[in-house]
Amino acid sequence: PIAMGISEQTGGLPTLTAVFVVITGIIGAVLGSSLFRVMKIQDDSVKGVALGTTAHGLGTARGFQISSEAGAFAGLAMALAASVSAFVLPFLLSLIERG
Repeated sequence: PIAMGISEQTGGLPTLTAVFVVITGIIGAVLGSSLFRVMKIQDDSVKGVALGTTAHGLGTARGFQISSEAGAFAGLAMALAASVSAFVLPFLLSLIERG
């Protein structure tokens, strides 16, 4: 819902935005654990932050499958990323349009 609202506010296509958000979440949730293994990341808080910011709700669900700590950090990271996007992005776009 946040991505769709930002998309609508900035002149994008909310439906297309929703499709890409879902695709991003699926890819992040599926590939995240493999990427953590390849990069030798073992800290659950780091895994959670990465999943929450990149894979959104599905990443948070995957974080809870890893551990409760990863899930908690994923939820926090997702909320913070959404808040920053919702408040900062429209402001930055208005600055770009003026310049």
